[in-house]
Amino acid sequence: MSGSVAPASHRFRLVFLLPLLGLLLTGCGYNNIPTFEEQAKAKWSQVLNQYQRRSDLIPNLVETVKGFAKQESSVLEAVTAARASATAVKVDASTITDPEAFKKFQDAQAQLSGSLARLLAISENYPVLKSNQNYLALQSQLEGTENRIAVARRDYIEAVRIYNTELKTFPGSLWARFFYPSNKPMEVFTIAESAKTVPAVKF
Repeated sequence: MSGSVAPASHRFRLVFLLPLLGLLLTGCGYNNIPTFEEQAKAKWSQVLNQYQRRSDLIPNLVETVKGFAKQESSVLEAVTAARASATAVKVDASTITDPEAFKKFQDAQAQLSGSLARLLAISENYPVLKSNQNYLALQSQLEGTENRIAVARRDYIEAVRIYNTELKTFPGSLWARFFYPSNKPMEVFTIAESAKTVPAVKF
C-alpha cells in the first residue's frame, strides 16, 4: 500500500509546485531577457525601415538636381556611390550582436548622410533648383525621413540599453548564464555627433 501511495503523492506535489515555480520564475524576471531582446529587434527593424525609406528617395533627388546642376557631377556621383555602398551592406537581426558588421553598417550610413548634406547644400547656388516643386517635395520628404531615422535610432538605443543592462545585472545575469547562454549584448550607434546631425533643409 505504502509503495503505491508515495508516487501519487509525489505527482500531486509536482502538479502543485510546477505552476508555482512558473509564477516565481516570471516574477523574478525569467522572461525579461527574451522579452527585451524581441523589443530591441523590433526597434532595429524600424531603424532599417527608415534608412530604406531614405535610400528610396535618393535616385529621384539626384536626377532632379542633375537637371539643374549637371556641373556638380562630383557631388552627384558621391551620393550615388555612397548609396550603393550603403545598400550593399548585408544586414539582418544578427548584425546587432556583431560589432564588426554593425560598425560597417553605421559607417556606410554615416558616409551617405554626409554626401546627402553636401548635395542639399549645393542647392543654395541654384535659385531655380530651390524653387522647383519636385525638388522641394523631395527635400521635404528627406527631411521628414531624417527625423524619423533619428527617432527610430534613439528608440533602438534605449531598447538595447534595457536589454544589455538585464544581461549584466542580477538576477538577469543569472538567467543569462544558465538559461540564455547564447544571448549576446547588442551594439549601439557610436557615430560622431556631427554625423548624426540632420541635414539642414532651407527653403
